[in-house]
Amino acid sequence: MDDLFDSSLNLEDTHYKEGYDEGYSYGLDTGKEEARQVGLKVGFEVGEELGFYRGCVDIWTSAIWFDPTCFSPRAKTVIGQMEELIQKYPLMDPENVQVQEIMDNLRLKFKMVCSSLHVKLEYNGYPKSSTEANGIQF
Repeated sequence: MDDLFDSSLNLEDTHYKEGYDEGYSYGLDTGKEEARQVGLKVGFEVGEELGFYRGCVDIWTSAIWFDPTCFSPRAKTVIGQMEELIQKYPLMDPENVQVQEIMDNLRLKFKMVCSSLHVKLEYNGYPKSSTEANGIQF
């Protein structure tokens, strides 16, 4: 008789544990998919920004190769430093602790080059749709 009443007393705990286990499993599955989607989006954005800086460095390096006197020695040095930072960026190791430091230094060097060249270049990120650009929200 004691066993019959013991099972009914533990019914709430049993259902609580079963619900927790089901919720935990469901959370793991959906969390992995959500993390994958966020990772793809952030990875694309980082790659796009790196590509922008890579393109600028390539153009400036080509200009220097064509006319070595076109930029000041300081600008050439900073362009070279940008090149090193881009090459040093750990594309295949996104969890590397240097990722943010390298990107911050790259942004700073880019601003320095633009300032020394007296040009107004800026990376605005992924182009917004026309509705976002006009401030229309639904």
